[in-house]
Amino acid sequence: MKARNVVLLILAIIVADQALKFYIKLNFFASEEHKIIGNWFRLHFVENEGMAYGWQFGSGFGKIALTLFRLVAVVWGSFLLRDFIRKKYTTGFIVCAALIYAGALGNLIDSMFYGLIFDNSDFFRMNVAHLFPHGGGYAKFLHGRVVDMLYFPIVQSHYPSWVPIVGGQEFEFFSFVFNIADASISIGVIVLLLFQNKFLKHEKQAEPIPATTEIIQESKEEIN
Repeated sequence: MKARNVVLLILAIIVADQALKFYIKLNFFASEEHKIIGNWFRLHFVENEGMAYGWQFGSGFGKIALTLFRLVAVVWGSFLLRDFIRKKYTTGFIVCAALIYAGALGNLIDSMFYGLIFDNSDFFRMNVAHLFPHGGGYAKFLHGRVVDMLYFPIVQSHYPSWVPIVGGQEFEFFSFVFNIADASISIGVIVLLLFQNKFLKHEKQAEPIPATTEIIQESKEEIN
């Protein structure tokens, strides 16, 4: 797979991810929700301090550590991707690696810069955030919150009353709120795990054709 195609794929994911995040930040207040397709596909604006799908990794030092980890992973991933392309890994493997890389970069942008360029979305006053506010952003460099909005509560029901501990409580699948970057990482990892035996191979290169003189020499030796 050509490096140009890999770059275009990564850029497409980053642009789509950031465009949707900007739209949500500038048009939704915190926790605002709108149904897109029935009850099972909604846009629900939340921000999280931690990892994908709202998982937390602490605050303060934990937040900085997570952002720096993402930064190191993205820098390291840049060299890995280049190496995969040079060594002619299979197209499927490179695409999966590019998806994971693009997702990590998309969320890294939020963590590094969103605290500087946006102010807070106010749930109680139903105010949306502003880009480059006069009073400054809501957080320092590396302290930005990741924007999530994709919500697919496909099944909403209750656990049977006979189920221990959770009997009678509400059950929901899929309850996570995520973004395009999260989806890109998940798709890359899942497809790579499912097809790892097929993907983890180098593309076969054509063997060089022996020089004409070598062929003639080998023929003479066989005759003798």
